[in-house]
Amino acid sequence: MDVVPVIDLMDGEVVHARRGERGAYRPIRSGLVDGAGPLAIAGALMRLAPFRRLYVADLDAIRGRGGHDRTVAALAAAHPRVELWVDRGETDLETLSERIPSEEGVSVIGTESLEDARTLGHALAASQGVLSLDHDADGPLGPKDAHRDPSVWPDRVIVMTLARVGAGDGPDFARLADAVALAGGRKIYAAGGVRNADDLRRLQDIGVSGALVASALHDGRITASDLAGLT
Repeated sequence: MDVVPVIDLMDGEVVHARRGERGAYRPIRSGLVDGAGPLAIAGALMRLAPFRRLYVADLDAIRGRGGHDRTVAALAAAHPRVELWVDRGETDLETLSERIPSEEGVSVIGTESLEDARTLGHALAASQGVLSLDHDADGPLGPKDAHRDPSVWPDRVIVMTLARVGAGDGPDFARLADAVALAGGRKIYAAGGVRNADDLRRLQDIGVSGALVASALHDGRITASDLAGLT
């Protein structure tokens, strides 16, 4: 089970994401370290376990309010052996092609930012990135064909349920099982709702390859010993 800690950036700080209600996010209060500085938070997470990946959501860039490229570069420099997955909500093909996987990370292409499956396919080809199949409380966001047609999926796919992010409701196991069944061997990553190590083990049992986790790491519901016990 590939556990991927999440950092949500807004106004230069790491914020506590909850149910996708981005206007209400506030600086995180972590049990791992004081403050909400991105480098301090990332350092505390890496001391918890030798994570191989770190997911960074640049919420200001996603909302068209600037971005945190310098912070992302600083995170990459501080943790050179960690692969950064960075969601900036970008759709411009030229910009995405300039961000082809490098030391500063891999682009995450979210369906919420795109209108049709063809554009999504071009964005994935240009970026060589990770796909995020985004959902809110009402269902799939963005082009519905992309959610149903695995031929456009890359090797790594996130199934993101925004309504469960930070809510403590548990992952959407049924949706994730459906994605695994469609995936044809592609790696599926769960995002939203992971509460504890039992959730991680259940995800592993249904064929999910990894999970994006934030709150449960910061408040101690998933511990270093839990992470060490996962295979």
